[in-house]
Amino acid sequence: MRDLRAETRAIGDRQAQHRREEYRSAVRALLMRPLMTSGDPDFGAVRRHADALRTWFARETGWTLHIERDCARLYKRPADLIDATRGLPGFDRRRYVLLCLAAAVLERAEPQITLRVLGDRLLTLAAEPALAERGFTFGLENTHERRELVAVCRSLLDWGALARVAGDEDTYVLGHAGSGGDALYDIHRRVLAGLLAAVRGPSTWTPEAAPRDLDARLAALVTEHLPESDEGRRTALRHYLSRRLLDDPVVYFDELDADARAYLTNQRGPMAARLCEDAGLTAEQRAEGVALVDEAGVLTDTAMPAEGTEAHVTLLVAEFLADCQRESAEAIVSEAEVADFIRMAAASYGRYWRKSAREPGGEKELAEAALSRLAMLRLIWRQDGAIRPRPALARVALGEATVKARDKDEPIQLDVFA
Repeated sequence: MRDLRAETRAIGDRQAQHRREEYRSAVRALLMRPLMTSGDPDFGAVRRHADALRTWFARETGWTLHIERDCARLYKRPADLIDATRGLPGFDRRRYVLLCLAAAVLERAEPQITLRVLGDRLLTLAAEPALAERGFTFGLENTHERRELVAVCRSLLDWGALARVAGDEDTYVLGHAGSGGDALYDIHRRVLAGLLAAVRGPSTWTPEAAPRDLDARLAALVTEHLPESDEGRRTALRHYLSRRLLDDPVVYFDELDADARAYLTNQRGPMAARLCEDAGLTAEQRAEGVALVDEAGVLTDTAMPAEGTEAHVTLLVAEFLADCQRESAEAIVSEAEVADFIRMAAASYGRYWRKSAREPGGEKELAEAALSRLAMLRLIWRQDGAIRPRPALARVALGEATVKARDKDEPIQLDVFA
């Protein structure tokens, strides 16, 4: 009898441990993929832990989680709306306009649409005088413009707002407008409706009341009601800082206002512990700030170290800037100096890089890629061609480079660990 009771308790403990691990995986999945369809491998866990997830995100971050039969949407709203390092890879303002126009076309379309019809209807919306007044034009005669449309469609495919039924986007890009290939898509309206993570929709303003400039519009879209009480202000501060800690690689004290800095200084221990427990992170608390680190390296949009030419150059540049920081805490380095460093480093490491990176002038492209990645990781401050290493960069240490095994026809892959 005793053995049976012990075995029963052991089974119960294992089940409880499994539930905790599944819940934590669901939290992590939503942080990385806040718009999730039923085809996602973690969708079942999200539905099973729906109540606990809604409660945790609402309490810790103020983010709303909607879960339906075929999709889930965590309405993550960034704490910093003007962070230029955020956004979809390869997307500039022009491509975001195309994305918005494509979403407007899909909202009014039948349950299925072809890529060609989507492009034709998008052209009609792109011809609006208000867009022309702001310098926006778009056509489908050129290959690069069709490629832009396809990039938008592939983002919608990745999110699950579209599902490819037949066809191929590449043949559409290569063909002339009106000829060539095509693709057929199903439109998933529930997912499409969840794309905009806003407190209020842009269409809720009258033309006269709508904010006039972009910054004002962004702020108005996500402005949340705050209770006029001490408790309400403390809750808003806690949500703001939790969003920063979960979304940003590191939060520095010197970039916070006085109230946020005081709150984080006093509450960083309990706050970090709560977030780390449910999200599977590890807190690093330093004199300069706080970082919640994912030791598995999964909860990041930009990994370092990584494979490839740009990743290797990024590590080299990081160590170069860290050396400058060690020489002077207030060191300022120019982009030209970084490009010069890469040009000299090519003598030692260029044989591992792709051919185009070794060509004259390639160091400027590599410098831009490396600095952009370091800025996204909040390891440097960058403005008007000047770079200042930030405190977290001191953690970078370059290890030995090893060339991974490869077939003779494959490019060399360099693996460097910090």
